[in-house]
Amino acid sequence: MNPAAVPSVLRRLRAELELTQQQLADELGVSFATVNRWESGGTRPQHAAMAAIAALAEGAGVAVEGEDASQPSTAVRPRRRRTSDAPSTKSMEQMLWDAACSIRGEKDAPRFKDYLLPLLFLKRLSDVFDDEVARLAEEYGDQAVALEIAEADHSLLRFYLPPEARWGVISGREEYVWPADERGRATTPRDIGEHLTKAVRAVVKHNPVLAGVVDAVDFAAERNGERDINPAKLRGVVETFSDPRYRLGLADVQPDFLGRAYEYLLRKFAEGSGQSAGEFFTPTEVGFLMAYLMRPRPGETAHDYACGSAGLLIKLQLVARELDPMSQVPLKLFGQELQAESYAVAQMNSIIHDMDVELQRGDTMINPKFRKPNGRLAQYDIVVANPMWNQPLSADLFLNDPFDRFTTAGGVTSGKGDWAWLQHTLSCMAPDGRAAVVLDTGAMTRGSGSKNEDKERNIRKWFVDHDLIDGVILLPENLFYNTTAAGVVVLLNKKKPACRKGKVTLLNAGAAYRKGRPKNYLAEGDIRTIAQMFDAGEAVEGEVAVVTLEQLQAPDADYNLNPSRWVSAGSDAEVPDVPTLIKEFFDVLEEERAIQQALTGALKALQGSSDA
Repeated sequence: MNPAAVPSVLRRLRAELELTQQQLADELGVSFATVNRWESGGTRPQHAAMAAIAALAEGAGVAVEGEDASQPSTAVRPRRRRTSDAPSTKSMEQMLWDAACSIRGEKDAPRFKDYLLPLLFLKRLSDVFDDEVARLAEEYGDQAVALEIAEADHSLLRFYLPPEARWGVISGREEYVWPADERGRATTPRDIGEHLTKAVRAVVKHNPVLAGVVDAVDFAAERNGERDINPAKLRGVVETFSDPRYRLGLADVQPDFLGRAYEYLLRKFAEGSGQSAGEFFTPTEVGFLMAYLMRPRPGETAHDYACGSAGLLIKLQLVARELDPMSQVPLKLFGQELQAESYAVAQMNSIIHDMDVELQRGDTMINPKFRKPNGRLAQYDIVVANPMWNQPLSADLFLNDPFDRFTTAGGVTSGKGDWAWLQHTLSCMAPDGRAAVVLDTGAMTRGSGSKNEDKERNIRKWFVDHDLIDGVILLPENLFYNTTAAGVVVLLNKKKPACRKGKVTLLNAGAAYRKGRPKNYLAEGDIRTIAQMFDAGEAVEGEVAVVTLEQLQAPDADYNLNPSRWVSAGSDAEVPDVPTLIKEFFDVLEEERAIQQALTGALKALQGSSDA
């Protein structure tokens, strides 16, 4: 099969077998992101993957090169699905925890991730380097020739890794002779710590864009004459990452795997130290739900002002490719993040996924970095975010805001900052922009029905009265780490379609979850169903209510936007009144006493007969 035909073959395969990209990825034993890149033409499958595609196409009767697509095939459609070879979340977590345990005690728990993530990233770079050399070997017929060509022309690779930074050498499985320096002195490192530090510096020398990302820590750092991390312990981490089950090449990992790894480490280390990680990582499936709700189009601009590991932006691009696989025009992605560690992970993540994400570091609420030449906030077609819930913010910030985000959009909030984030979101939206923001459920109800004046309720009123809220989706409980609270996705739209004007779509997805450990999760089918129901904007009994602005403005509603207020997810069965339930309870107790008396009498009779 001609590699150039792969995108069209994959699209025909999905159409013939009625598969999503994720389901096709499962059939081929690769990740969703890999199929996404193949279908968009971003990368080409290697030999083994090409053979698997050809075999699946033959079984499904899909023509490839040299076949007549108009002639039906008599081949039997495959029934059995293969599971993906990509590491599951569980195996990824196990690898990270094994690695963390290798150095546990050497550093304070929250700082483990500062060493593990750059090392994980280096392993990813090395595995991708090996994949790309293997691809060249398929073209030129020889591994040694391919490596020679790669050494001569680094532009053939995403990132060139010098020999000392390749994982085979780092792990000791391949030999490497360290050259002498310009004075003829030996440069051989004393131990693995020095080796890793030399390796990441060499990577940055050849790939300046990785400065501050892969070399964020010094693996050979000392304090008071002692290494921060004992080399023997560090060797244990390298050995853990060298396990062949944990390969991190192009076809080996799921989307946003590095963000998920970061989230896992945050959670585990927070648990271990009895502290909160201080942030809410957006579960992968919630990120995909937000992307499907936004339906990104080629060339659109997208912004996440609290981007964390950039997972939401990455999912927007993945979904944009899925919705329009023929387009070669990527989204233009912009993210801001306060935490240094998250910022570095966001850079790693964007690099890993071959996506151009412009990132800035800083406090978005105080100092938003993306601005127009006139000093106003930059605006985007799409805004997605999961800011900190119920964050206390200073009133002075709102009253003296140089970007005029608050006083002109419902007023100044007090106490919790949820609606302040929505006010900031609105300022970042283009005149026809749309947004999806994850917030605490309480933000949809606080102040409604109260006799006292409530500033959150007043801001909510302003958004409703100006017809800016497209809808609210209530998520299931226990999806997010660090909280069992349900959370909501608030959808904003500055230019609603005519059919949605004057209305708000409220969707209760509280029951649409699968039980998991330690957290619940949304299945892929449920994600798509929720997005489709919201997009349809039609009432569905027990799931979706479409309410008018007049209904929300009525005194008994008082701008309550919680979907559970408008959508009853209960059973149709008649519930008895309280007196009836109490009577039934006492009837059960009476029956229990009668059974106990009968049993006692039977036992005494048995005792008497045995004595006789």
